[in-house]
Amino acid sequence: MTSAPLKETILNEEELQPQKRNRPFFLKRFLPKSLLGRSLIIIITPLLLVQAISVWVFYDRHYETVTKRLAQGIAGDIATAILLLDDAETPYEKANVFQLMQKTADLSLTLHHGIELPPVHWQPGWSVLERRLDQAINDQLIKNLNANYQYEIDTTSLVDQVKIQIELENAVLLVLVPSKRLFTSTTYLVILWMVGSSVITFGVAVIFMRNQVRPIQRLARAAESFGKGRDVKGFKPEGATEVRQASGAFIRMRSRIKRQVEHRMAMLAGVSHDLRTPLTRMKLQLAMSRQSEDTKNLQTDVSEMEKMIDGYLAFARGEGREQTAACNVSALLKGLMQQLSFNNNPIDLHIEQEIDIQLRQENFKRAISNLVTNAQRYGSHVMVCVRKKSIGTTDEILEITIDDDGPGIPEEHRKDVLKPFFRLEQSRNQATGGVGLGLSIANDIISNHGGDLALEDAPDGGLRARISLPF
Repeated sequence: MTSAPLKETILNEEELQPQKRNRPFFLKRFLPKSLLGRSLIIIITPLLLVQAISVWVFYDRHYETVTKRLAQGIAGDIATAILLLDDAETPYEKANVFQLMQKTADLSLTLHHGIELPPVHWQPGWSVLERRLDQAINDQLIKNLNANYQYEIDTTSLVDQVKIQIELENAVLLVLVPSKRLFTSTTYLVILWMVGSSVITFGVAVIFMRNQVRPIQRLARAAESFGKGRDVKGFKPEGATEVRQASGAFIRMRSRIKRQVEHRMAMLAGVSHDLRTPLTRMKLQLAMSRQSEDTKNLQTDVSEMEKMIDGYLAFARGEGREQTAACNVSALLKGLMQQLSFNNNPIDLHIEQEIDIQLRQENFKRAISNLVTNAQRYGSHVMVCVRKKSIGTTDEILEITIDDDGPGIPEEHRKDVLKPFFRLEQSRNQATGGVGLGLSIANDIISNHGGDLALEDAPDGGLRARISLPF
């Protein structure tokens, strides 16, 4: 099976059971994808939870208790003033009571005769202050004094005072209470301190985590560049101990791979020299020998051996020592297609836009040349399309498709033909199937560029070779 149908099968299975697969991971859709975001959530979530619990405990215990005690003190002073007014018989004595309450309790008392409060009983609002005042006045006046007084509490009409009206037997007592006797600044200080500390902690966490994540990002970029065959310059271990260990392991791995490539190149240079020398002598001896049917057959065999050795060395040599550089793919492919279509089947080249990408130019030309030559060998018409394709939200790839109208390759053999020395044509005749290295070399070059080569069915029949290269 090829990679494309396999992906389609997986998608269909997911569509058949979307709820079963998504239910356990429902929250993942709302979580940040980056390490920085997830680290900040790990740090900030417990902090916010602790502060939320602290605020709730403070509000429920401290603020409620303090407000209750302050309200009880005000209600007690008002009850004392009502008792003193009940004992005062003359206006002079009542004035003394007003002065006494003003000096000792900071309460402004006024009696209004000839008015009554509305018959509807006042109900406390949603604020803690009104509920606590209502409860305290109810306890002091109604329960302790055994009197059914009508009263109203107004906490909004005055800026710095709370207005309380109490209906007595023949008058309405207006009590103005300073707001400072009912409010405590501790509440605002605690909330301000919690919010301020949260902001400072969040800022420190962001700065710290960014510094910790940055080396990981550099390591990821270095590994990605090395995987695409590009040289990684100026990379060094930094950050936390674990990140330094990973960076050091990457540097050692890169050095081992480079040494292996250099050793392979040195070995291949020696093998090439050792093999070509006897072949050259054989060709010379055959050329000087008397021409006969056997001599011609030997010359043909030597020529085929030379081609096979060239193919083996070309496959094993891989990318060689060529360095990556910025390349205009559009111009490169136009020139290459002109060369390949000169004495062969015509090639239709479609390029949507000018595209620049980092490549090993000669190796890339070799991969494209192998694919196009293979398409020309088995088909009469070849079409090459080049475009820039978006994947996800930010990433882009270079996509090149090479279509032919030949017999194609059966699905069960599409992975095999990318392996070295595999031939669909089982004979060893070079004219009918080559050495079996053309697609292998192309696949190796594309993989060393960090890309992918997939073989598919062409829309009009034949074979499609799809190249995907990251920018």
